[in-house]
Amino acid sequence: MRLSSIAYIAATFAAGAIICVIVAVFAVNVIQDNSERGVRQALDRAELHWAEVEADGLRVYLTGTAPTEAIRFQALSTAGKIVDAARIIDRMDVTESKRIKPPRFSIEILRNDSGISLIGLVPASTDRDALAEDLADLSEGAQVTDLLESADYPVPDGWDVAVDYAVDALEQLRRAKVSVSANQVVITAISDSVTAKRKLESGLSRAAPLGLRLALEISAPRPVITPFTLRFLIEDGTARFDACSADSDTARDRILGAAMRAGLQGKADCTVGLGVPSPNWSVAAEQAIGALATLGGGSVTFADADITLIAAEGTDEALFDRTVGELENSLPDVFALHTVLPRPKDTKQAGPPEFVATLSPEGLLQLRGRVSDELSRVATESFARARFGSDKIYVGARLDETLPKDWPVRVLAGLEALSKLSNGAVIVQPDTVKVTGNTGNKEASAEISRLLVDKLGEAERFDIDVTYQEKLDPIASIPTPDECEAEIAAILSARKINFEPGSATPDSEAGGIIDDIAEILKQCGEVRMEIGGHTDSQGREVMNQQLSQARAQAVLNALRDRRVLTSNITAKGYGEEQPIADNETEEGREANRRIEFKLIRPEPMEEVETTLESVEQPTVDIPDDEAASEEGSTDE
Repeated sequence: MRLSSIAYIAATFAAGAIICVIVAVFAVNVIQDNSERGVRQALDRAELHWAEVEADGLRVYLTGTAPTEAIRFQALSTAGKIVDAARIIDRMDVTESKRIKPPRFSIEILRNDSGISLIGLVPASTDRDALAEDLADLSEGAQVTDLLESADYPVPDGWDVAVDYAVDALEQLRRAKVSVSANQVVITAISDSVTAKRKLESGLSRAAPLGLRLALEISAPRPVITPFTLRFLIEDGTARFDACSADSDTARDRILGAAMRAGLQGKADCTVGLGVPSPNWSVAAEQAIGALATLGGGSVTFADADITLIAAEGTDEALFDRTVGELENSLPDVFALHTVLPRPKDTKQAGPPEFVATLSPEGLLQLRGRVSDELSRVATESFARARFGSDKIYVGARLDETLPKDWPVRVLAGLEALSKLSNGAVIVQPDTVKVTGNTGNKEASAEISRLLVDKLGEAERFDIDVTYQEKLDPIASIPTPDECEAEIAAILSARKINFEPGSATPDSEAGGIIDDIAEILKQCGEVRMEIGGHTDSQGREVMNQQLSQARAQAVLNALRDRRVLTSNITAKGYGEEQPIADNETEEGREANRRIEFKLIRPEPMEEVETTLESVEQPTVDIPDDEAASEEGSTDE
């Protein structure tokens, strides 16, 4: 009986325990479902749809990828308002932070008479003290103001090359802005003259390293023309300018248009400059040129506001009077007109006295003819020696006391005009000065016209027949890089640089070929070229490459021995990589064993930013731990 009571009691407890477990499990499931549903609804209301909710008993798991750390924390806070925060298990991820893009490194170097300024953003590894010292050296100790910021990012490719080139270029630029970035340099500068501009552009382009994008914006100020001169002639039916000046592009076009209507053929130069005596300059020039065309020949010369019109010999007097009268009445105010109608010469009279100076292409000057007195002869000889060199003068002039009083002035003016030519002659007569010859200066004719007008007066007659020759132009005569390459290629196509078999020693005939190439390179200046060595395919590839490199270097060394500047010339061996003929034949192998000279061309720039405002100069402050994490990143 007692045992049965114990069994009954045990069964009762067991049934109660089972019922408690069932109730507990049911309660947990209810809590779990309610928690998961409540948190899910709260997250949806907060528009946090990326978050996933999963309840496991009393614990609530949050998963998913949050866009940012702040949004992840927002999801935790939202869930914590529904269930106890201790029950929330955070298994959310955060989108990987986007790597910080390296800044755009750039420098603006500004140079003027007061010093040099540096503005921009540079890599932290840049030696700013050395950069400032280099700039101070080229500016003769002028102040260098360093306003640069720095950022601890890797140095981009092409940065050091661009900075070095900019410093070298600035040595030639007295007033300039040089914008530097990786593989890119933009130079904005002012030159003293058009000639100086051409020289700068040529020199800077030649010195540009391989791969550097270079943009040049070099301007030349308008020259001050004094006296403001224009001289137009019609001789034997041919019209031409000896000098042409204008105060604007519009005035230049108007003057040239009038000249073309008067018979001018081809292209003519008209200098746009400062110093015009009247805003109606082009109107007066157009009217005077038109009047000369009506007369059919002669010359018209402007010296500031003074105009001299000289008709051709034999011009009808009635036509001359009518044309001159119309011109006088139509000219704008300020301009004064002086006219000359030459009378036919008496052929029975002896020729006029004259002084003749002849300048040879070698620079020798001969002085013949007549001078007024001993003092005048000494003055003429001294002036000539000062202009042309004391050891290049031959004097054979005789004295003539009957010459006009202004004869010494005319002689000296003629010699000064001759000094502007490479070779030629000047003939001085009582009523005219004639200058003929050749020059390498496109502006020589205009400069001589202004000179004679200034020294002799606008009413004097003079004749200028000057021919521009490009070979005499010290800038234009320099071969272009393409011309240099073509001239060397022509030599190598006719004669080949050969070497001793299996060696890098040029054979006996190669010396003459290298001599000719050296002469071309001396004329070409600092042109960037590569000497390429090539072999046939016989032998091991590695050995062929080494042999071709040694042969290219041997040619480079031979050029150095001939005093060729080779700082811009490199040697490279290509081995058998670039055949130009079939290596299966003896003729083909012979053709493939060769030396080539090729230009190293800078990359052109299609679009560059040239204003200071366009250069971004962010101030970057990178914590040490972030800087360390960025180590090894590449410039995008």
